[in-house]
Amino acid sequence: MKAKEKFSPIQLDDTDKKLLKLLQQNAKMTTKQLSHHLNLSITPVFERIKRLERNGVIEKYVALINKEKVGKNLVAICNVSLKEHSHDMIQAFETSINQLPEVLECHHIAGMFDYMLKVITEDMETYHHFIYNKLASVNNVGNVQSSFVMREIKSGTALYFD
Repeated sequence: MKAKEKFSPIQLDDTDKKLLKLLQQNAKMTTKQLSHHLNLSITPVFERIKRLERNGVIEKYVALINKEKVGKNLVAICNVSLKEHSHDMIQAFETSINQLPEVLECHHIAGMFDYMLKVITEDMETYHHFIYNKLASVNNVGNVQSSFVMREIKSGTALYFD
């Protein structure tokens, strides 16, 4: 995975921030509904959304799935240390991790470990299979330490705006 390019933050006015907050709460709101909440006509709201999409502020629209309803009951935080830290080995690891559907998030971190993965599976047996048959087969993995989520207190996707 390539490093993200550095961009200057987009300047958002109060209306943009309100619009983004509304879309983060419910991306299926119509332009008419949004215009009502923002006290604007439909056309300026539509144009603001298109500008935010064009500028990459809005990256995509997704459906958030209730993991328990679809049998994904085990959430693990998996810390990984690499054996070797060359550029090619790091890239190879990141490419391999991006191919594993059980990994919802992968963060290159500072500290005792090199990466922190958020892994979701059905149960402990499927997590064990993931660790021993998938993650262990990724080249350059040195050490893995897992922590398991007992209860989720807060989970969100919405960014906040001042």
